[in-house]
Amino acid sequence: MQKIGKDYIVFPLDFSSLREAKEYVKLLDGNVGMFKIGLELFIDQGPSVIQMVKELTQAKIFLDLKLHDISATVQRAMARVANLGVDLVTVHCSSSKKMLEKAVEGGKGQTGVLGVTLLTDNDNDTVKACGFKDTYVQDTQALVIKRAAMAYDAGCKGVVCSGKEVHKIKKQFGESFLTVTPGIRPAWTLLEKDDQKRVTTPGQAIRLGSDLIVIGRPIRDANDPAKAAQKVIEEIEAALK
Repeated sequence: MQKIGKDYIVFPLDFSSLREAKEYVKLLDGNVGMFKIGLELFIDQGPSVIQMVKELTQAKIFLDLKLHDISATVQRAMARVANLGVDLVTVHCSSSKKMLEKAVEGGKGQTGVLGVTLLTDNDNDTVKACGFKDTYVQDTQALVIKRAAMAYDAGCKGVVCSGKEVHKIKKQFGESFLTVTPGIRPAWTLLEKDDQKRVTTPGQAIRLGSDLIVIGRPIRDANDPAKAAQKVIEEIEAALK
């Protein structure tokens, strides 16, 4: 089935209460393709928040846990995640290929593993502070591609990366290797102070080949969130044409 504009949108339920999350799921049902459940809400509510989303919408579910531990622990954690019936879960690529392989194994083919390459609030200075070689400090895209290769070789479904790396990842690993892009900011928000460093607009991300775009604040903080989501959908559909 061919994707339409809303299918590209992942809305993060970055709320401190189940009540707020539930409100936005209801508001955005039919306007986004996937809801992302992050650490804050999952730690507070546990699996019940997944059940809430399933009861209120047909949208897919992305559990953003960014797992990073020894391989055996990650494998066991992923097995539990697979039993929850979510579509995607994140695992950091900053560990080993073995850990990623065990995550995929734990997913049992039921839950897709996304490798997190480099967080979008990280820039060259952050990479330098972490002690990486000058090659990666001067070219963070090289670090992203290296980690994407590890995720691909480990059997991950795809990676989380900025829109600026999507084209190269698609070219190197193929169209079926998912690219999920956070740090999305519509053009009308780019003048605002932001904590993201490597941002792209929805249209740019889609034209570059992103399969899913994670967009939160521009929708969440709008006077009319559903209307803001529709505005993003229009931008996506214009890019698809």
